[in-house]
Amino acid sequence: MRGRVRFLDTRPLRGNQPFRDLWIGTSVSQLGGQMANVAVLAQVWDLTGSPVGTGAIGLATGLPMVLFGLLGGTLADTVDRRALVRATTAGQLLAAAGLCAQALEANRNVLLLLALVALRSACGALGAPARRTLPVRLLPGDQVAAGLALTNVSFQAAMLAGPAMAGLIIARWDFSAAYATQAVAMAISMLAVARLPVVRPEGAATTGGRRRPERGGWRIVLRRPTLWGSMATDLSATLLAMPIALFPLVNEIRFGGNPQTLGLFLSAVAVGGITAGLLSGTVTRWRRGGLVQLSAAAVWGVALACFGLAGPLWLALGCLAVAGAADTVSVVTRSALVQLETPDVYRGRVSSVEHVIGVAGPELGNFRGGLLASATSASFSLVVGGLSAVLAVAAVAATNAPLRAYRTPTATVTAKPTAPEGTEAPAPVGPVEV
Repeated sequence: MRGRVRFLDTRPLRGNQPFRDLWIGTSVSQLGGQMANVAVLAQVWDLTGSPVGTGAIGLATGLPMVLFGLLGGTLADTVDRRALVRATTAGQLLAAAGLCAQALEANRNVLLLLALVALRSACGALGAPARRTLPVRLLPGDQVAAGLALTNVSFQAAMLAGPAMAGLIIARWDFSAAYATQAVAMAISMLAVARLPVVRPEGAATTGGRRRPERGGWRIVLRRPTLWGSMATDLSATLLAMPIALFPLVNEIRFGGNPQTLGLFLSAVAVGGITAGLLSGTVTRWRRGGLVQLSAAAVWGVALACFGLAGPLWLALGCLAVAGAADTVSVVTRSALVQLETPDVYRGRVSSVEHVIGVAGPELGNFRGGLLASATSASFSLVVGGLSAVLAVAAVAATNAPLRAYRTPTATVTAKPTAPEGTEAPAPVGPVEV
């Protein structure tokens, strides 16, 4: 029925055991990761009492993500992707166990703690491109966006529940209990990944029986307008309008620095994201994915500009909730477009580029916002950033006709048969040229 609002599309979970295993493993690992993030932040502050120390967490996390994310993209196009995800999940489990052990031993060396954080980040980044390619291999084309929406909802739920659970666990026991919880979560994730079928990249060139990548991810993206347009849209939104670094300053100036209010800022973004995810059944069925992403990115910019001007708390939280909802819609449509538009032989490398942009854009955007606010004001930085993002997205839309015209594949892309353990999941029918 036209015009009917559809709730979260759960078809991928109902009819596809491999995707269900992947979703469960990913959801559990995301929850454990959010809990460990809070524990790391609290422990570093306990050891250093310095914002420089807590800032170093971003460095220990971000650099490995960029470096190993690109390497992971190449590996994802040369080896069995299931095996790569399984190995890197084992690495994350090892890092979580190390974090738990150092906390139990009352470690006072912050460098050791940051080294374990970097190891965890490196393993996650190495497996991220391969993990991103799995839904499109496990689902029919018309369910890929729905599968990605389900994954995004679980991530938003982890962002809401993880920090709260970590706070309770740390207060009741200690840092070690939060790290142990992540270790258990990674073990569950490993069991889920082990049940997946073999997922080898299709169509890769071979040399001496070994697969050899032909091109780097950046070159592939730049040769395909729908890909670079989608990623440029995301980068425009996050680089120019990321608000997180300005939350403490806005809270201090307008709301007296109440820490509960600061928490509400973060929760409002997540609540908007979850709400959009739960109502994503309509969005994931829209075939004009390019226009949907462009529109959502523009709404994100406008909402954050309004947040910069909002006086009452209820209005500020409402603007952030709208921004969170727009971000979820943009992320889901972008992820589906990137995976469906990329031939399987290139998906690992293209996913690594998407991963790097997804990591670097928000971090650089927060840095940009902080610098501009320090020279002017928080309101000026938020308003200028939001409006600049809208203009940049409009420029992408005006210059990229293929992105505006992009349509998601219909159900004629048939569902792939579920491959049992030890067999290979076939590649979907899709574009073959870059």
